[in-house]
Amino acid sequence: MAKHNCVECGGVVAEARWALGYRECLQCGEYRARQRKHTVVPMAKSNYILVTDKRLLLGLNKYSQY
Repeated sequence: MAKHNCVECGGVVAEARWALGYRECLQCGEYRARQRKHTVVPMAKSNYILVTDKRLLLGLNKYSQY
């Protein structure tokens, strides 16, 4: 079994985690996941939209202030 190292901290990444395509250890992956922010907003008479950038969210409402 090959030993895989985390691309962030150099720690050991579990074989099963590496096989799934993750290149970070569990601790670095958890830290990075907590840094990401997103929300889902409903559109008028439409579906929902995933917003990952605040500028997009502000642009959806015609009354919003830039």
